[in-house]
Amino acid sequence: MSQQRMEPASATLAHWSSPDGDPPTIVEGEGCYVTDDEGEEYLDFIAQLYCVNAGHGNGEINAAIEEQLSKVAYVSSAKHNDTRDRLADELAEIAPGRLSNTFFSISGSEANEAAVQIAREYTGAPKVLTRYQSYHGGTYGAGSLTGDPSTRAALEPYGGTATGKFLPPLPEAFDAEGEELAEKAANHLEYVIRNEGHETVGAVLMEPVAGTSGAYPAPEGYFERVREICDEYDVLLIADEVITGFGRCGEWFGIQTEGIEPDMLTFAKGVTSAYAPLAGVLVGPEIADNVREGGYDLGQTFGGHPLSCAAGLGAIDVYRDGLLENVRENAAYFEDELRELEAHDAVADVRGRGFLWGITFRDGEEPFVDPWTDPDADNPVGTVVEEAAERNVLIGAGRPATQVICAPPLCAGREEISDGVDALDAAIGAAFGRNDENA
Repeated sequence: MSQQRMEPASATLAHWSSPDGDPPTIVEGEGCYVTDDEGEEYLDFIAQLYCVNAGHGNGEINAAIEEQLSKVAYVSSAKHNDTRDRLADELAEIAPGRLSNTFFSISGSEANEAAVQIAREYTGAPKVLTRYQSYHGGTYGAGSLTGDPSTRAALEPYGGTATGKFLPPLPEAFDAEGEELAEKAANHLEYVIRNEGHETVGAVLMEPVAGTSGAYPAPEGYFERVREICDEYDVLLIADEVITGFGRCGEWFGIQTEGIEPDMLTFAKGVTSAYAPLAGVLVGPEIADNVREGGYDLGQTFGGHPLSCAAGLGAIDVYRDGLLENVRENAAYFEDELRELEAHDAVADVRGRGFLWGITFRDGEEPFVDPWTDPDADNPVGTVVEEAAERNVLIGAGRPATQVICAPPLCAGREEISDGVDALDAAIGAAFGRNDENA
């Protein structure tokens, strides 16, 4: 059968691509801004994929990579390397509690898969529980951990692993808020653990603050109760910090804003400010000893790549030198600016923490479009993203696409925050129609 060949704009096969998509070609970046091949400058209000935490073109990170390149560019992940070891020491210093040993990986997906493998070996239990409407990666293993139906639908016909799902602590999931929501959501998790057979559950994996699934934080008291439940049933608690790590929520790691210590922690993205691919799993002494005593007969060629580890050391220095403090100083201002968007009838909620925020849209009590049940429908939320780009501000759609996500580089100041929110305000007005009070 003959088929008409599409004439591609580029020979590259893009990730998360759409037949109707026409992404810009980014060729330069500086601070909070990127420039395309036509010379158009954009405020990067999403830090590309919530990952360029230190901003674009940081000289200190670049210099760290160049210095390592002059020594040795690559060392096998089965061997030790001084730069790799120094980064592991730095991570142990900033990590919460007793997390002190790092298994390096390449991407967040692979870090979550490694964490699950280590947890299963340590506990002898096969199942891992994750939230519905979560995102933990797009490979077969990490995709099965992901609660986003669209990701699982693309992968599950061809493979999967032993996972179970539980409901996130969202008001609409339990018809509750505040302390009541925390109690109901935690009780639900306990029910799922018991229903699955707690002896078969090795770990619970979740983000401290949701990432692409809507930037929602948990109600106060939720994580404390989750920690108690995991301890009661001998289940490991794994914090997925792929997005929330390295200052995004105002602390080194998002779980530190909840005041509890996980048993394991996965990271990626911001560890190098995305200047080079790097990820990993942080564990405590007992789990580390178990890995060392039993060995680990799996690995990745580029796990803990020296150039990436050098970038990680440079990035941590940059975060220490004022960027975490900048998030703390401007988080309340960012929230206040975003809450002005609630004047739009279409805006249902503004939620987040630090420099990670989601804006959800509703037509009364229901979404304008449910993209999981009608993926081909004309979705006005997608129009918000497009209209913001028309105003030279880059934001992202959430999972599901009933919301948008704002996550600028941690170097963003009040001017960049105001400019980004102003463009988003105008984009919402263009997509949904402007309220009289906003006219």
